[in-house]
Amino acid sequence: MASVEWWQLIGAFLMVCLLTWLIFSLFTHLFHRNMWQEATSWRHNLALVLLTIMLFLPIRGGISVATMNTGQAYFSSTQELNHAAVNPLFSFMESAFHQTDFSREYRLMDDQLAHRRFQRLNSPQKMSDSIRQRLIRKDLVQPDIYLIIMESFSDTIMHVPHVTPMLNKIKKEGIWFSNFYANSFRTDRGLVSNLLGIPAPSKVSLMKFPRKTAHMPSLTTQLVKHGYATHYYYGGDADFTNMRSFLVNQGFMNITEAHDFPVSDRLSKWGVPDHLVFQRVEKDLCTNQSVSPMFRVIQTSSSHEPFDVPFHRLKDKRLNAFAYSDNSIGQFVDWLKKTKFWSHSLVVLIPDHLGAWPRDIDNFSFCRFHVPMLWTGGVLSSTKMVSDIYGSQQDITATLLSQLGYNHSMFPFSKDLFDTRAPHYAFFMMNNGFGLIDSRGSIIYDYDRSAIVKSKGLSSEYEQNGKAITQVLYDYIAHQK
Repeated sequence: MASVEWWQLIGAFLMVCLLTWLIFSLFTHLFHRNMWQEATSWRHNLALVLLTIMLFLPIRGGISVATMNTGQAYFSSTQELNHAAVNPLFSFMESAFHQTDFSREYRLMDDQLAHRRFQRLNSPQKMSDSIRQRLIRKDLVQPDIYLIIMESFSDTIMHVPHVTPMLNKIKKEGIWFSNFYANSFRTDRGLVSNLLGIPAPSKVSLMKFPRKTAHMPSLTTQLVKHGYATHYYYGGDADFTNMRSFLVNQGFMNITEAHDFPVSDRLSKWGVPDHLVFQRVEKDLCTNQSVSPMFRVIQTSSSHEPFDVPFHRLKDKRLNAFAYSDNSIGQFVDWLKKTKFWSHSLVVLIPDHLGAWPRDIDNFSFCRFHVPMLWTGGVLSSTKMVSDIYGSQQDITATLLSQLGYNHSMFPFSKDLFDTRAPHYAFFMMNNGFGLIDSRGSIIYDYDRSAIVKSKGLSSEYEQNGKAITQVLYDYIAHQK
């Protein structure tokens, strides 16, 4: 409902009314009319209809964007308290309906063969002189990290005139990863890839399985172990798609979301516009007295449909929304540069999932998944750099931890983009298929059709590699208890 225009909602409501009347008319003609004369009065019938409609509110959990989920009960970093807060009956029903057996999904080849092929794809090759390029200044062991997750941004949109001048400025001043790809197509999937370092499965939202994600290593939990404090900022509803429980499980000590802002700030269907969210971050930075290094994740939302923003520069509504988000991000980065925080800050900009531009692009397209990743900040020893290494969102975790000098061996799917020993490729999943691309070739495969949709290079090898990654991914998820 938050993604459509008002006239579409009214049209859908009228269509439901029309279908209801047609079904009722058909029913009355199929059965004897005397049946209706023996029924209760029209007042009783009307009351029953209204009460039935009202039942949907407690079943759904209110009229907000997010439906009821276990994450709404999560409030503590102590998991036992969160489990105790969940309604037992609700928890039972959720368990009954979330019985996906991941170990039975995608049995595409012999299991040992799949794991051997996966190891060849992800294990660093033995070389005597491995070179890991160090981008962070050696005198800064624990910089503050800002991970800005940009809603629906594509690499293509950065080439549309007048839409993203701020990001293009950052791209020229910082480090731009020119061959970077999103892992999935929805926010709940993209956050899994960004924070857990795994390619998000396409047919199921892993975020809705808190018992699984609670046991998975994540970028956040590793940073917390090394003394980082954490804060998550989001202008929308943190209970959407079970996000709150996912974030709590990952170790986020503070979550600022739409309900932490005044009602007057919730100007769009998705909640608080991006510029107000960044202003909140600025305010917190100025009042924060903590001496611990900070890991802050800032998730934007204004470039999501229906693209309603307090900004009017471009005629195209969609492009104007992206221009607004670009302006909000750029103003925050410019503000940060003028403060004392800049000298020990690393800012990583990455979309949450595939892009929403071009408007009607095919899902089975590499262009759709090609997204920007930009690094900037006062801690970088190298700037004005273009990296043409192939990678995807799952690789952010290993790359960041490696730059900080921390171990990342517990992330089997995440590769250090600056490790010359590691094979570099991008992998993503859409609907019921996958894409795989590197410097030698590429493939998009559709499981529903059991066929290659697009390919370049050694299609048979790429098909087997992609299937092995998919099978091992589901094995990995199945073993999380």
